[in-house]
Amino acid sequence: MHELSLCRAVADVVTSHAEQRDVTRVTLRVGHLRQVVPETLVFCWKMVTDGTELAGSELVVEHVPAVGECRSCGARSELDKPVLRCAACGGRDVSLVSGEEFLVVSMDLATSA
Repeated sequence: MHELSLCRAVADVVTSHAEQRDVTRVTLRVGHLRQVVPETLVFCWKMVTDGTELAGSELVVEHVPAVGECRSCGARSELDKPVLRCAACGGRDVSLVSGEEFLVVSMDLATSA
């Protein structure tokens, strides 16, 4: 389960950037081809953050579809499988436009009363 180690790494990044401020939500952008199960990430987040300064924070995972762009006809199409083939013309000269992301997009901080 590599999601557990990914959550530990994300928690480390968030903790260092939060600078001891309370974090309520962390948004992560994950590409379709990353071979990560979003539900497992959310489950592991709770395990990793329990008992830390990030306890109670929510992990939101945004799915990024795999999109390829055909160099022959210029069409962009969403890819369900890691096979780079143009949905419009069937060509195989396709470059990957998105789908490999794994980014911490944002973190929401608690407002002080």
